[in-house]
Amino acid sequence: MSEHQVAQLVGYLTLLYKWNDRMNLTALDDPDLAVDRLIVEPTIAAAQIDGGARTLVDVGSGGGSPAIPLKIARPDLDLTMIEVKTRKSVFLREVARHLDLKGCVVETSRFEAVLSRHTFQGCVDVVSIRAVRADAGQLRLFGDALSPGGQQLWFLSGAQGVPDVPPPLAVERDVPLVSALQSHLVIIRKVG
Repeated sequence: MSEHQVAQLVGYLTLLYKWNDRMNLTALDDPDLAVDRLIVEPTIAAAQIDGGARTLVDVGSGGGSPAIPLKIARPDLDLTMIEVKTRKSVFLREVARHLDLKGCVVETSRFEAVLSRHTFQGCVDVVSIRAVRADAGQLRLFGDALSPGGQQLWFLSGAQGVPDVPPPLAVERDVPLVSALQSHLVIIRKVG
């Protein structure tokens, strides 16, 4: 990462800590583990995104991770963050503005409503999710949004196992992230 990208990550964490005092964006009980979860995991995951990817949709963006660090690591990606809570959406817009992140959009809506739009059908290169429990119908919706060969990055921790995915999605690989957190990244690919 460049010095500019490191400065952006620091700026993101600074804003997150500042705003977290006023509203509950994320649990930051242990600062070291928070950095691992919020910055290190998405930074490692960014290397798993296909080089030709151009669009990233983050589902349930909340406090901005993994979306913001992924965007910082891959500034070439156009990012859409979907967050149902208005206050968290305001925070996400402020981060994008403050860090001068180009190609960022925040949708204040349920992800089902956003991903069902014609403009998202079959044209998203990467979908990222963390802390979202998805049923088979929602997984199909993610698959419908993905372009052929598109990726879904599913951030999991602890004993969370690799999810069952319906066709045309297939689990491609399970990548360890931070051993202290027992976190891993399940990469799901849209095949066919």
